[in-house]
Amino acid sequence: MIDGYLAYAAARATQAEQLEAAIGRLTGSVASLAAAGRLSGPGPVFVGIGASLTAACAPVWELRSRGVHSWRLGAGDHPLPFPASGHPVFGVSQSGRSAETLAVLESVGPDQRYAVVNMVPSPIAEVATGLLGLGGIPDSYASTIGYTATVAALGMLADAWDGGRIDAGWARLGAVFATAEKELGERVRLLAPLFATATSADFVGTGPAVGSAEEGALLFREIARIPSTGMSTRQYLHGSMESAGGGVHVIFGDEREHGAARMLAAAGHPVVLVTGEPVEPAPYLHPVPVPRLPAAQRAVIETLVAQILVEAVAEVRGVAIEEFVFHNSDTKVSAERPAV
Repeated sequence: MIDGYLAYAAARATQAEQLEAAIGRLTGSVASLAAAGRLSGPGPVFVGIGASLTAACAPVWELRSRGVHSWRLGAGDHPLPFPASGHPVFGVSQSGRSAETLAVLESVGPDQRYAVVNMVPSPIAEVATGLLGLGGIPDSYASTIGYTATVAALGMLADAWDGGRIDAGWARLGAVFATAEKELGERVRLLAPLFATATSADFVGTGPAVGSAEEGALLFREIARIPSTGMSTRQYLHGSMESAGGGVHVIFGDEREHGAARMLAAAGHPVVLVTGEPVEPAPYLHPVPVPRLPAAQRAVIETLVAQILVEAVAEVRGVAIEEFVFHNSDTKVSAERPAV
């Protein structure tokens, strides 16, 4: 266990309840921001690092599906100051201390600075003029509830942007999450032996599920220590799948993803297919059914599948979840850092 964090199993044990409570808080906070006119105009640019960046994928898809120009960008991928534009910049950081994300926010005008963070107060929360806090939820070092609650926060922001309404399904998502965990838990855990000797894992997702693929790959690197890569279905089909062999493929999506899964399975490569459509199991093809939901809500359930699976895989491979190998000292700023 790492100081200040819950054990992974402990964080997962209360995740459904914590998620439901967080969504209740966030619904009021998002509605208040919208009523104050803070969620209107040119679409948001979400900046973040690691899991915070992946969390924005499905919400950006939701915004674009409504015709709103929105992006998610790696906070460390741009020279500073950040290019001038009329788009508000949302710094996404569970700790509120991500160095690159803070630097981006400090480089834009105060009226463009927004933050979605779990910890308030924090340096990123202090520089933002528009703030959405998750509520200081206790989380595991390899994030569980912090990640799913961030997806929920960004998803509700996307729903409410520019006169939109928060989807009613968010109020039921905690219960949906709990049901999925109960119904899928053992089924997913039984897939862990597929990874017992795997040398790699590919995580692949359709457009809004690219974030689920990226988060799955990150969890497998952090927790099971399996070299893993997350990418979109289209990118995967354009050459990346040619290196298949010795690993396992986890695919999120319907339609085109079914074809890719069957193609890999027919060639003798094990595939876990996380899908909202009925699929018959076949040799090397292992479907995991998830409910059909709007993109951001479905991303939360897809992540649940990855969380259950990686925990079981770590056990099969004899990896202690809490024992991280590397601890970098320059990715976070001090919590006491004075605001700029």
